[in-house]
Amino acid sequence: MNSLRPAWVPAGIVGLTALGAWLFSLPAGLADLRMLGPYTLLGIAAVLSWWFNRGRTFVIAASLLGAFAALEVFPGKAGYTLLTVLVPLNVLLAMILVDRGARWGAGLTWLALLGIEAVLVAWAGRGALTAGGEGGILQHWALRSPPTPLIGRLVFAAAFAAAVIWRAWPDFKPLQVGNAGALAAFFIACEWARLPNTFAAFMAAAGAILIAAMLQESHRLAFRDELTGLPGRRALDERLRSLLGRYTVAMVDVDHFKQFNDTHGHDIGDQVLKLVAARLAEVGGGGIAYRYGGEEFSVLFPGVGLDEALPHLEALRAAVQVYRMAVRGEARPRKTDEGVKRRRDATLPPTKTLSVTVSIGAAEPDGERLRAPVQVVKAADEALYRAKQAGRNRVSK
Repeated sequence: MNSLRPAWVPAGIVGLTALGAWLFSLPAGLADLRMLGPYTLLGIAAVLSWWFNRGRTFVIAASLLGAFAALEVFPGKAGYTLLTVLVPLNVLLAMILVDRGARWGAGLTWLALLGIEAVLVAWAGRGALTAGGEGGILQHWALRSPPTPLIGRLVFAAAFAAAVIWRAWPDFKPLQVGNAGALAAFFIACEWARLPNTFAAFMAAAGAILIAAMLQESHRLAFRDELTGLPGRRALDERLRSLLGRYTVAMVDVDHFKQFNDTHGHDIGDQVLKLVAARLAEVGGGGIAYRYGGEEFSVLFPGVGLDEALPHLEALRAAVQVYRMAVRGEARPRKTDEGVKRRRDATLPPTKTLSVTVSIGAAEPDGERLRAPVQVVKAADEALYRAKQAGRNRVSK
């Protein structure tokens, strides 16, 4: 459920939009306001994605903004049919291709493609696809509405699968989930294209989803460590400022990590940090693990005194010590079934296993010398130094 948490925001926006479209409608005199929401939100999403250099999000926002504008200029079936194919096709291409950002050469390439598509929509909107009478090519079974044509639905499905399975699963980061959510909102808008207010509402919802996803992603990058997935030092500082009453801070350091890095390489060092972080995330006693920096971590016990926290820290130290880490080498296959087959081959070298230990220093506020959180952290750091001086792989207070 935690991995699906980023999906709550787009799902909530779509749900509220559906409820609003069902319960409310704009009076005839305010009908022009329906254009304001999509233009504003999609425009902001396009600008932010360009500013943050998020290539896939920029493609989605620019495509949706262009589609909404094109359908205002060419409201007929021809433009609608073409856009229900071109927009998800753009998303599909963006998901398949490597994301090279929204600025510089990559952004110009996408803008050139969108310009070509605008010419196609204008050409179709002037009646090119209906030539020959009785609707022309639009009467083909693959292009015939209701309301989204079959070929459009197929491209929608392929793009959504690429956005969710290829790019979002299994981590489900906010930006990838937001991209998929915006595409889903556009599909719903196309299904209700005959109702201008509903269509505009879901186009605005797509823009809101993209904006929310970029804000969530920015918050995640600022407060969560990318390598280990743990909250970062900034998150720890904010939590410390909010604490009242007693608490315990523990500083955790991987023993001899520099020598380990020099011996085995930085790639394996990164794997070790991730595996140690996974053990820290399982600490008991209400502890919360943070990546403090480098090979140093921190564990915060809100509302828990030092004597209560020490057994949990000792259990944590022991868990790291006995844990044997299977290190992924360069030739190790990424797929489980392939790995099983290769492990049966006696000619291949065995999987490398490594183990590390950690030293831990802990402190709590004492009401006199240690009052401010920064003083408690410094005291925990001094306790960590004593643990290292005493021989490492131990807990000190």
